[in-house]
Amino acid sequence: MNILVVDDNADNVQLLMDIVSSMNLTPLSAFNGVDALRLVYEKHPDLVILDVNMPGMSGFEVCERIKKDVKTAHIPVLMLTALEDVEHRVQGLKLGADDYLIKPFNPRELMERVRTRLRLKSETDHLRKTQEMVRTTFERYVSSSVVEQLLRDPSQVKLGGTLQEVTVMFADLEGFTGISEKTNPEELLIVLNQYHTMSVAAIREYGGTVDKFIGDGVMALFNTPLEQADHALRAVRAAWDIRSALDAFHRQFDPLFRMRINFGIHTGMAVVGNVGAPDLMNYTAVGDTVNLAARLQQMSFDGRILISNATFERVRDYVSTECIGTVKMKGRIEPVLTYEIQSVNARTS
Repeated sequence: MNILVVDDNADNVQLLMDIVSSMNLTPLSAFNGVDALRLVYEKHPDLVILDVNMPGMSGFEVCERIKKDVKTAHIPVLMLTALEDVEHRVQGLKLGADDYLIKPFNPRELMERVRTRLRLKSETDHLRKTQEMVRTTFERYVSSSVVEQLLRDPSQVKLGGTLQEVTVMFADLEGFTGISEKTNPEELLIVLNQYHTMSVAAIREYGGTVDKFIGDGVMALFNTPLEQADHALRAVRAAWDIRSALDAFHRQFDPLFRMRINFGIHTGMAVVGNVGAPDLMNYTAVGDTVNLAARLQQMSFDGRILISNATFERVRDYVSTECIGTVKMKGRIEPVLTYEIQSVNARTS
């Protein structure tokens, strides 16, 4: 770790550097405010030990500039001064100084204050990196309100791969492949993105996570990264809202592009986390739960919302359904009891 020592007195600088070196830390030195700021930007020290009384630019001004710049504001500043006036100490703290020590000081006390500031900086740096990871990972997939909630408590996020219950929803445009054969790619992409935009808005409205786009389809997860006691109902409501909005949504298109959306929804256990290569990761869910939701969507046609019995048991008090019966699905030994959503009760809040 690098510690920047700033004082206009050469003897004081040498003493501080000796103390820093005895702590197995790397000392940097400056004898005025201008050089101190240059080193702050060039070396990004882990701590600045800063004298107040210096000719030209005072320590107060150096501290203020460090703390006002977002690139350097996280660097802790420990101010040293011969001034015993409380007002001067208050002034330094108001400008953002993290600690204050009166000269002459006890070297042992200085060492403990340095250790404390470095420990707190390490904790703060870890939190900042975690928040950046959360923002980078989730701002593409969930609503901004969910991201902000995660940033307030990043401990809610477990990216290493967690076995948990989720509800998975697949939505796919019916007849898209046939339409793509007779439509120029530019126009087709514009239409596809409009469908995706409409679907994503509904998914986010119910707190869902947009896992990925699969051509003309969308995969969404509920109950992650934030826990949702009613995650199955959220998924069903999102699908129902998308389907209900289609009539009005279709008015902007020529009849050729008025496609229905087929849905498959299943609730079960899956491993959720970042999946991929070290330099290319995606937050997703893997397991049989995902496969079953995809199979249900593939069975759907004419804009139907198909759900598994596991999802039905969690939403039965809020929906009307038609039982399709047990269905044999590709790749599965046991048939799956399947329902079609006929209507969904209006939200009460």
